[in-house]
Amino acid sequence: MTIDQAEIEATKVLDILLGWLVSSQFYAQIGAIILAVAIAHFVNRQIKAKTPYFKSQPEQGPLLKARRWLYSCRDLLFPIFCVLMLAIAVQVAEGSVGSSWLVRFAQSIAVIGVLYAAIKRFVRHPLINAAARWIGIPIATLQVFGVLDNVSLYLDSVSLEAGNIRLSLYTLAKAAVFGGVLFWLGRLSNDAGQKVIRKQEALDIPTRELLAKIFQIGLFVLLFILLLQVLGLDLTALTIFGGALGVGLGFGLQQIASNFISGMILLFERSMKVGDYVEVGGGMAGTLREINMRSSTLHTGDGKEIMVPNEKFITSAFVNWTKSDPLQRFEVAFTVPYDTDIHKIPDLVQAAAAKHPYILARPSGPSCDIKQFGDKGIQFGLTYWVTGSNGYGSDVHFLVWDTLKEAGIALGPLK
Repeated sequence: MTIDQAEIEATKVLDILLGWLVSSQFYAQIGAIILAVAIAHFVNRQIKAKTPYFKSQPEQGPLLKARRWLYSCRDLLFPIFCVLMLAIAVQVAEGSVGSSWLVRFAQSIAVIGVLYAAIKRFVRHPLINAAARWIGIPIATLQVFGVLDNVSLYLDSVSLEAGNIRLSLYTLAKAAVFGGVLFWLGRLSNDAGQKVIRKQEALDIPTRELLAKIFQIGLFVLLFILLLQVLGLDLTALTIFGGALGVGLGFGLQQIASNFISGMILLFERSMKVGDYVEVGGGMAGTLREINMRSSTLHTGDGKEIMVPNEKFITSAFVNWTKSDPLQRFEVAFTVPYDTDIHKIPDLVQAAAAKHPYILARPSGPSCDIKQFGDKGIQFGLTYWVTGSNGYGSDVHFLVWDTLKEAGIALGPLK
């Protein structure tokens, strides 16, 4: 647009504005809008003040939930009454001055106000609330003012074509909106589906985890195909996408692909399962909580959660303390001086350890043996079996200390 054309358009707009300012129809419609809003405000105040359902928050009585929900609608009363009063004002303006475009414009704004009040009151989820306010309301505004189709056509005209694929701003906008909605619903469905699968006690834990992972992958593949259908893209575009994905894997996504495939191998191979106590190199150890697409989660005894890449379980050695046998053997070492009567120590310590509630009698009971003759004393080792990865080391050390102290036997340094 040239400067002369811009001046011509600006002159036209200025003439229209001046025409409104000297038009009696314009001021009549402004008066109708003010009167309609004033009546709506008056009716809103009267209903809130005199209707029990809107006057105060109900605390007890029959149909409490329904009454509380009705009370929560009180914020919608004023914009709704504005829409109704402005609808009447439209008819009055048409009949009296033969024009109602400004009143209709005000009514459209009131409709947007109703939508905004409803979102603010009833949509509690922060993500959905933000999407409704920043995406839903602008779209509704365009629709109310009758320009949505024109905007859609303009966005669709700005496009990029590559072979059989045509991408426009309109397509990208739809992808953002519908993609967000679909994958948000997919996440909710995935969480619900995995909870149902993991509650199937008839299946063992590895089978449940494998089915949960297959369900997750299948669900998101289905959502991706649905998104392509919503966008009107040909499914043959998947071949191009697959080629691009292959190039991406070749250049920079090897680790992601490796971890994903490693996670699937772990689930199929069942070398570890949720609930196992796993020890990996680098001092990482904990109870396996979940096997995700990229990493597995270990929950440590001090409340931390360690995210270990799945590839680490495939390419390096790790210890699964509870894979097939939950029974574990532990040892507590202690030293006594050379002048001690060592013959009575095994019986004393074994009898005391056998009374511990978590030390097992099978596959063998507690056993106390001489390990070596050290420089500063005779070293003993108390071995015992427990269930799980907790060796109760502190309890057993206290037990050995109290038992020997009661017998008048002193403890020496280990080295």
